Amino acid sequence: MPHTTPPTVLLAEDDRAIRHALERALTLEGYAVTAVADGVEALAQAHRTPPDVLLLDVMMPGIDGLQVCRVLRAEGDRTPILMLTALVETADRIAGLDAGADDYVVKPFDVEEVFARLRALLRRTSPALAGEPGPARDAQLSDRQIEGAGIRMDLQARRAWRAGRELELTRTEFELLELLVRNAGIVLDHATIYDRIWGYDFGPGSKNLAVYVGYLRRKLDAPGAPQLIHTVRGVGYVLREE
Repeated sequence: MPHTTPPTVLLAEDDRAIRHALERALTLEGYAVTAVADGVEALAQAHRTPPDVLLLDVMMPGIDGLQVCRVLRAEGDRTPILMLTALVETADRIAGLDAGADDYVVKPFDVEEVFARLRALLRRTSPALAGEPGPARDAQLSDRQIEGAGIRMDLQARRAWRAGRELELTRTEFELLELLVRNAGIVLDHATIYDRIWGYDFGPGSKNLAVYVGYLRRKLDAPGAPQLIHTVRGVGYVLREE
């Protein structure tokens, strides 16, 4: 990998064989890996030496991956989290996203998919760690506010308001809203949104985008206020005031 300082990964997986295999693969890929066997160790290690990204198994004894997510997010820790889950139901995946995870991989998985999703998470938080230059436009706007469709966003403070009401947003929600505000009135297709927000196309069967649009709608649309995010069936989404 081209960066001089390897990105750090905290891996929590109670299955010894999977843990050792992932630790080996990630190390060979150029990551600096700390591997632990349960959620208690994961929290202790995250507090002791915050990593660049966390890779958490959902089903662990004691404190599971979802609880680790909830604790870290409640503490204000915004480190990107990729969940490993054997649960395939949409409701289970939504539970992980609700807990504060940024993405998930379903077991059994291809290690290349894990690498791709980790790269996407690191691109969003630190282009240098992902080995890619950050977009100049984003750097130029980092200390500015943007507005569109009645939404105001402070990019540096990572705060957003609608009609004077501040919105409590997760990092992914904020980034999705920022993309929509920058392109207010323009229909963005699913592939474009996946590429810009996740850096990875999850495929036509994925519910990730619909889940996050649902989250944003609930937070944006106060009682009596018009809906701002509109679905363009078969294409994507657009942010506009009717």
